[in-house]
Amino acid sequence: MVLILGVTASGKSQLAFSLAQSLGAEIISIDSMKVYKRMDIGTGKPPKEAREQLAYHLIDVVEPSESFSVGTFLELANDAIVQIKSRNRPIIAVGGTALYIKALLYGLFEGPGTDEQIRVELRARAETEGSELYRELAEIDPAAAGRISPNDTKRIIRALEVYKITGKPISSLQKQFNAEKPLRDWTIIGLRREKAEENKRINARVKRMISAGLVDEVQSLLAEESAKGGLSKQARCAIGYSEIIDYLLGRITLEDAIELIKKNTRRLAKNQRTWFKTFPDVKWIDIEAEEPGEKIFSRAKELLSGS
Repeated sequence: MVLILGVTASGKSQLAFSLAQSLGAEIISIDSMKVYKRMDIGTGKPPKEAREQLAYHLIDVVEPSESFSVGTFLELANDAIVQIKSRNRPIIAVGGTALYIKALLYGLFEGPGTDEQIRVELRARAETEGSELYRELAEIDPAAAGRISPNDTKRIIRALEVYKITGKPISSLQKQFNAEKPLRDWTIIGLRREKAEENKRINARVKRMISAGLVDEVQSLLAEESAKGGLSKQARCAIGYSEIIDYLLGRITLEDAIELIKKNTRRLAKNQRTWFKTFPDVKWIDIEAEEPGEKIFSRAKELLSGS
């Protein structure tokens, strides 16, 4: 059981494909947006050719109009693990959604129960005060704020709710939970590049997405509004989609949308790096600029043979 992690555009999907081919493995995607059907270009799904050669799990499992939670992910991932093991095949899990990786490794942190009155008040404030809730979270729990996007209202509300219920930051409770041992015997490989190189790759990836037809993909999804319920709030917040939606609605220019996608993706990468530092027992591969995929694959195989 191999788990490959890294920030967005680090090359982990290509490594997962190469290792799966070499080992005869099946792949489990750990990505909160690749679960959505027809959201292909902006989420960086594996190409059709790759998915015809290998078995992928947790890609294209829900409609864009539906919400998707870490609890649902964990349930589907556990089912996939059971199925793959029944076929006596190796498992390669790959992705960059840190919360999902955490859940897969250690189980789901439930935290205290909910308080509907507190939640209703926070939702009302979110509608009227906007980013003020995120600033409040940053003051009482900077660690949690560093891992949560300012646009992720649902998680901001939950973190503030936990604080109001317990009087303790949610990050401190999660830290206690972190002491638990992994639920399964994963070999964890992390891909790591210099920040400047990561930013260069992010910019190139955004350019490829635009060239591949991201604008048309988003336009097509918006056209489903009446027929299939349109995009859920969660899907609309996805980086690449949120910015292009603003462009299509005439709020910003395409050039500004592209720059925002780059900026927001770099911010995501920064948050991912913060999360990944908290994961113990990661076998890191520090990748050189322009290092070929074949060499990265060889280094990963060496790590696995020594584990």
